[in-house]
Amino acid sequence: MLAKVFSCAVIGVDAYLIDVEVDIMHGLPSFTTVGLPETAVKESRERVKSAIINSGYRFPDDRITVNLAPAHLKKEGTGFDLPIALGILAATQIVPGSAVRRFMFQGELSLDGRVKPVNGSLSMALAAKKAGYSGIIVSHDNRLEASVVDDISVFPVKTLGQAVDFLNGLVSIRPEKADILSLFNQRDTSELNFSEVIGQEYTKRAIEVAAAGGHNLLMVGPPGSGKTMLARRIPGVLPPLTFEEAIETTKVHSVAGLIPSDRAIITCRPFRAPHHTTSDAGLIGGGNIPRPGDVSLAHNGILFLDELPEFKKNVLEALRQPMEDQQVTISRANLRVTFPSAFMLITAMNPCPCGYYSDFQRRCTCSPHQIQRYRSKLSGPLLDRIDIHVDVPALAYKELRQKLQAESSQSIRNRVVKARLIQLRRFKHIKIFCNAQMKSRHIKEYCRLGSSGEKLLEAAVEKLGLSARAYHRILKCARTIADLDHHENIQVSHVGEAIQYRTLDRSQNLPKKE
Repeated sequence: MLAKVFSCAVIGVDAYLIDVEVDIMHGLPSFTTVGLPETAVKESRERVKSAIINSGYRFPDDRITVNLAPAHLKKEGTGFDLPIALGILAATQIVPGSAVRRFMFQGELSLDGRVKPVNGSLSMALAAKKAGYSGIIVSHDNRLEASVVDDISVFPVKTLGQAVDFLNGLVSIRPEKADILSLFNQRDTSELNFSEVIGQEYTKRAIEVAAAGGHNLLMVGPPGSGKTMLARRIPGVLPPLTFEEAIETTKVHSVAGLIPSDRAIITCRPFRAPHHTTSDAGLIGGGNIPRPGDVSLAHNGILFLDELPEFKKNVLEALRQPMEDQQVTISRANLRVTFPSAFMLITAMNPCPCGYYSDFQRRCTCSPHQIQRYRSKLSGPLLDRIDIHVDVPALAYKELRQKLQAESSQSIRNRVVKARLIQLRRFKHIKIFCNAQMKSRHIKEYCRLGSSGEKLLEAAVEKLGLSARAYHRILKCARTIADLDHHENIQVSHVGEAIQYRTLDRSQNLPKKE
């Protein structure tokens, strides 16, 4: 007796079709799973057996062989429980084989027959749609996530018995369908707002430029100056997620198991703020079965690294490749996985070990050597990849007590969105969505300077000793500032402002302490 059921294996953020073949032959009772199953898949035999018996069906006392094809792909997770159980029931003719071949199945079984949720349901639904299946059967808790995909029916089940009755035509299950428009219209009332931030107008302007062009940002200031407060409000000024970006972001979070059962899709840009004790695997991703790290969980959003020099040097250096390539590739002996990592990097640091080098209220106790050693924890190549360096000074008492209403995040976002639309029209024929993604050939074409701008930038490069990468970062920022001002050509004022956003380049020669 042979039966075939269709399922999926998730590798990276994409799902691949898996044929679950179940063969039952006369012989001594046994249950063998082949096809590169890892531990959780091998243990499914105990869950499947108990679930079938406790659901009121007979478990065959014969020789059972389960093959997960193609055999060269490693299978991991508990999502094969439901298809294996239905394969056994189809082989024993409890459910018709023609019915199980119409659908794709994914779900973990508890010992009493309940169908529990698994990771990667969105990727599975996309794979089922691409393969032309009429529908998928998933856990009731995965229904919202899977229903985001158009043109495929999602049938949620709570128990193995309900799935069997549905396949036998004894009960009907209404397909789940998500209302995408209403999901995107929902507002996060808890969103932090820039109207709550007093002062720091220079830093807010730098943040607006960074958001408008997708530039990486470094804030340098003493403790309590508001660096973290500002960083946590940046998602509120970024353009809203498009549907395609929301699907990409949700796939990564789904694979990581971070999608709540009451949410269908991520509609707000992610904000990830790992602690400085994180490892390179935690930040970049890794493990025996590779899992996405914070750089991938921040895809289409923000990765915030507070106390930047406190991170381990090897962790920071591992950031360089994801920042350039906007993806992370993790290689194992028999596996190569790629995760997306198109994030906007926001970082913060103190100007010196004690934190008060630039504070006019407190005296710095650090020697120039200590300050230089502290800042040298950040390598030149890493700093060159951060477009904007900006000082965040401590606020005076009068600034803290001012009663003027600060500009709201919505006002800043409106200007950012207009600048992004200019960039989308500019790059409509190439795969670039913001100025920060421009390569050298694009900079030559879209960042031409007048004679005054050329002279100013030449003087800055010679005086500050800027690298070629820093030179290109200044041009990109100048292009963004021109877009915010709705100028077709980059003006000398735009170049001057962009040069001001290289704080660490301008302060590399520290003054001697008295």
